[in-house]
Amino acid sequence: MTIASYARRSAEALGPTTRGILWMVLCGMSFALLNALTRIVTADLHPWQTQFLRYCFGGVVILPFLLRGGLHLVRTKNLRLQIGRNLVHTVASGLWFLALPLVPLAEITAISFTGPIFMTIGAMLFFGETVRARRWIAIALGFFGILIVLYPKLQLGISASSASLLLLVAAPVSACSYLIAKVLMRQDQPETIVLWQALLVSLFTLPFALWFWRPVADMHLALFILAGILGSTGHYALNRSIKATDISATQPSRFLELVWASALGALIWGDVPPVWTFVGAIVIFGSTTYIARREAIADRNRRQSEPSASA
Repeated sequence: MTIASYARRSAEALGPTTRGILWMVLCGMSFALLNALTRIVTADLHPWQTQFLRYCFGGVVILPFLLRGGLHLVRTKNLRLQIGRNLVHTVASGLWFLALPLVPLAEITAISFTGPIFMTIGAMLFFGETVRARRWIAIALGFFGILIVLYPKLQLGISASSASLLLLVAAPVSACSYLIAKVLMRQDQPETIVLWQALLVSLFTLPFALWFWRPVADMHLALFILAGILGSTGHYALNRSIKATDISATQPSRFLELVWASALGALIWGDVPPVWTFVGAIVIFGSTTYIARREAIADRNRRQSEPSASA
């Protein structure tokens, strides 16, 4: 028995929830390391050049696996929506890369926990979904958690918290990108969406990268190759986690990402997160976990009602 087959059989012996949690832990570790790597590179290269090379190498890493699976994985059935979605994603990631060198990793991770909050608001605005009182309370608590995270910098004025505010602006824009991706998944495979994201974001960012281009050392190239691997691993693990079980079951394990980010920030840059970061992250995380759980219950109820509706 090969190591790969043994690992596969051992994974299948675990329950779906356990598999989903383990995939989400791997996802969090991958993205924490990816954030640390890109922050290291932005100390030498302009953020837009870093963004271009990050997505370019991400496409280079994933392309051989897609070609191995067949050319049908490269073709998209909705090119216009792919272009529109990745214009939005370019803006979101551009804001994020601009803020990355200036904000501690733990704070970046805490603000990233707001994703489900903005996703819920976006689903209401664009898909007409009903948001009941309990979800509005969870959303309000999430925004209160953001204020707690930003509290030390807001005390010093807008100029001191400008980079953090860039991250906060990037969060709803990124949520829009994810909502469009959900529409694309009705026609395209997740692997296809990841590939077009890498290609189009690289293309849209290229003019800005060329304007601020700086010499790229061999060390940078090695880090970008590693970043491409980590990015692809993180997205793959996220998809496997979602496929294995409900998001509500794996959402609590995402909090470990804050642990990895805090440890990396302390080891590499000596960043010791203030207590406000953890308090705010707990509040945000509690609200987003509740939202994810309500989404899972609503989705389960919809699936159960479909047979009776058609009967």
